[in-house]
Amino acid sequence: MLRWTITFIIIALIAGVLGFGGVAGASAGIAKICFYIFIILFILSLLRGVMKK
Repeated sequence: MLRWTITFIIIALIAGVLGFGGVAGASAGIAKICFYIFIILFILSLLRGVMKK
């Protein structure tokens, strides 16, 4: 699950750079939402991994 989270956070970062840079102005809001969702998922995955050990 951690691999998927890292993959999605990289996709969200790329979408964020493109959206915030003005390349695709309409996608900036979606990129922000994806970024925050995947940050939360990443943190939850890290906590879950720590709890398993």
